Amino acid sequence: MDLDTQSTTAMLPVHLDDRPVGKRIAFVALATDHTSERDFARICDPDQVGVYTNRIAFENPTTRETLLQTGPRLTEAAAQILPAEDVDVIAYGCTAASIVLGNDVVTRYLNAAKPNAHCVTPSSAAFAAFAALDIACVSVLTPYSLEVTDNLAHYFATHGPEVANASCLGLTDDRQMARVSQESIIDAAIAACDPRADALFISCTALRAAVCVERIEDRLGKPVITSNQAMIWRCLRLVGLNYPISGYGQIFNI
Repeated sequence: MDLDTQSTTAMLPVHLDDRPVGKRIAFVALATDHTSERDFARICDPDQVGVYTNRIAFENPTTRETLLQTGPRLTEAAAQILPAEDVDVIAYGCTAASIVLGNDVVTRYLNAAKPNAHCVTPSSAAFAAFAALDIACVSVLTPYSLEVTDNLAHYFATHGPEVANASCLGLTDDRQMARVSQESIIDAAIAACDPRADALFISCTALRAAVCVERIEDRLGKPVITSNQAMIWRCLRLVGLNYPISGYGQIFNI
């Protein structure tokens, strides 16, 4: 039987919330990243915060030159995340690039697209975590080459706490960094931490280090800060979500 659509179709009232979810985190990842989005997903409550991701091209190997090339790609990538809408925080998920470019430069690139958003990088988040935990001296572990590790250690010593020592795994492909086993991360972390250090920093958003933090802290008896863990902690605190989260280290009790 044919229906008379003019008599059976009705326009119903509708109410629109301000946002589908109260808090918004925009995240720019490397095209080759296997790890960061999974760490955001496991730590963030999707009922409290939306995490919206875009990716930029990245060409291995991880060198100063390839890291510098990511900078000019950030603004367009950030603009494509919820176009013409505000976000509360925008993060760039590459520790080494934030060091090579400098956090001020990364902030300018990101705020060119999202001028009202707080900007976070793994290194700026690490500095905030060191301050929150009153850490004056750190050991550094990276998966990078000696050259990139030296650059990071120098940047940390210049902009953050004293660096007691730095150790690296000598890898140059971030896809390999993502494949480093949790057992290798834990063993390297124990070996890398100098007794003089107040804490250990494990660099690289590709490393699956966030899920190892509590086991390493139990072994070392001191705080462990990782790139993704610190970045996510800082993002959550900047959007006003201050509740403790278990399983990812002492920083989530601050």
